[in-house]
Amino acid sequence: MLDNLIPSTVTTIGSMPGTSVRAAVALVVDAMASGDGIPHLPELPARGPGSDLVGRTAGLLAQVVPDLATETTPTGWRFADAPGRESRRALSWLGEDLDAWEEALTSYEGVVAVSLAGPWTLAATIELRGGDRAVRDVGACRDIAGALAHAAADHVADLRKRLPAAHISLWLDEPALPSVMLGSIATQSGNSRYAAIDESVVEAALRQVIEAVHASGASAVVHCCGARPPYQLLRRAGGDALSVDLLLHDRHDDDAIGDLLESGGLLVAGVLPAIDGPLSGVSDTVALVRDLGHRLGHAPDAIAGSVLLAPTCGMAGASPDHVTAVLSRLRSVGRGLREEEAKRGEGQG
Repeated sequence: MLDNLIPSTVTTIGSMPGTSVRAAVALVVDAMASGDGIPHLPELPARGPGSDLVGRTAGLLAQVVPDLATETTPTGWRFADAPGRESRRALSWLGEDLDAWEEALTSYEGVVAVSLAGPWTLAATIELRGGDRAVRDVGACRDIAGALAHAAADHVADLRKRLPAAHISLWLDEPALPSVMLGSIATQSGNSRYAAIDESVVEAALRQVIEAVHASGASAVVHCCGARPPYQLLRRAGGDALSVDLLLHDRHDDDAIGDLLESGGLLVAGVLPAIDGPLSGVSDTVALVRDLGHRLGHAPDAIAGSVLLAPTCGMAGASPDHVTAVLSRLRSVGRGLREEEAKRGEGQG
């Protein structure tokens, strides 16, 4: 279904400022549900623990594997014998969020997006009962990936009941993935680092989750907003699209993006900053995408059809005015790319 989108479709990454889910849903749906956008279920971490993506995802894990229940600690989340108050609250908030989303998108027939934390970000973030991060324990990492595969499929099934005419795209948010692969995550003491995880193990866990998403009938997108994400590994794992920060893009990775596009994958290009600050002009942002296409040897129409436009990351830390400006600017950039495509077509006619 993602390959049927109009060129340069726009979307958000997920997290938004504020504490009112109905206000956030209204903002996203008004901006994204008009044919050239993908409405993304908002996350509102300002509400507190349990409304963050790790807390939300951990709550879903415990529903399928009770042994993976979590509770909060002064530094984040930890596996526990029973779900803590914040973990139970995470599921309650998710239900409220989905109710608001369902009401706003009744009979919607386009693509919608929801996010879960990916297996390696969960492993890098959640502590074992002894205080170390789960990433140090191979068995725990394996259990997390297996539970996430089941939880993701169940989540998609629930979404299908709520929005039967929509196509679901499930995004796996993996901001910690590069650190997991580099072995740069600090231990509990801070005096050392957890060992790097072998590339084949990383790929296998991601593939397990992505295959479960595909089996449920949804598309799978992997979001990794750090510098130099592992493009080739993520594509081998089976994602339909990769979401990256194009403002941090290293030209040494051009070939990896080219391989992604040539194999039929899509690039979700983060082209505008997710935090308050100046926004580049429409023509400059159009040129950023067009120049990438030129370096890859793609015609403007080809690159426009292979790229979705987004902010660089979630916008929970931005002001509402910045969010509104970014969403408007993204749509203007999308129109600019489509206009270039149309002019090229007229010139060839």
